[in-house]
Amino acid sequence: MAMSEAGMPQGEKDTTGVRLPLSFEFFPPKTPEGVEKLRGVRQKLYALSPQFCSVTYGAGGSTQEGTFSAVGAILAEGVAAASHFSCVGATRTSVREQLQTLKGMGVKRLVALRGDLPSGYGAGGEFAYASDLVAFIRAETGGDFHIEVAAYPEIHPQSRSAEADLRAYATKVRAGANSAITQYFYNADAYVRFVDEAARMGVDAPVVPGIMPIISSTQLMRFSDACGAEIPRWIRLRLQGFGDDTASIRAFGLDVVTALCEQLVRAGAPGLHFYTMNQSAATTEIVRRLGLA
Repeated sequence: MAMSEAGMPQGEKDTTGVRLPLSFEFFPPKTPEGVEKLRGVRQKLYALSPQFCSVTYGAGGSTQEGTFSAVGAILAEGVAAASHFSCVGATRTSVREQLQTLKGMGVKRLVALRGDLPSGYGAGGEFAYASDLVAFIRAETGGDFHIEVAAYPEIHPQSRSAEADLRAYATKVRAGANSAITQYFYNADAYVRFVDEAARMGVDAPVVPGIMPIISSTQLMRFSDACGAEIPRWIRLRLQGFGDDTASIRAFGLDVVTALCEQLVRAGAPGLHFYTMNQSAATTEIVRRLGLA
């Protein structure tokens, strides 16, 4: 059975009173106004005492400057920061230089991903898979970084099969990853099955579920269609039934996601990672309802 960072088997609830680790993900703003808005959002979420905050990385490293800037701001505010780090289109030289930059900034945690190429670009670079990137980071930096990788309880949309996807995940962990963060999902059983199947393969790195608060139904549908995350039919139909009633969508979303988190905590999830979409209200309310504020 897989183990949490606290040493508990996933699938057993922690009854020691240790607070469940929380982490929050942001994307780099594109405007000065966005930078200022995100600063305010972060300050509200810091009140929840996150273990760390992560910042996403655009296709082909297109947001590198904004990503590193946001990571630096988080560190300057006294909070641990994780930089997303993708390798599609990258060379060993470019990755080596970026690792040195991040190390010099004081970054201790990376989210290592294969990533996507910008639209219109063909395949390229010296890394075919995220596991290649993980192995390279370990070879170059030893234990300087805590490396997170992605996990897909509902199977990566480009994977040939569930078995192939699980093998790809195992390869990333065996290459040197410390833990994983999942794609968001709304079916707790998918998460539990993934953790159990990974454990049967001898892969026991902590798997932290990624949580997407439901703020906008159109936004959620668009994201889910793009990344392959399944929206259960009953949730989809309820959201469609609300039409443009924003208040009802958000109230329903809070109930659904809070219940999901409660199931995950009971199943022994070693933490919760919130995809905040650079907003604080929904995440804050869910954490409050869970009694983790």
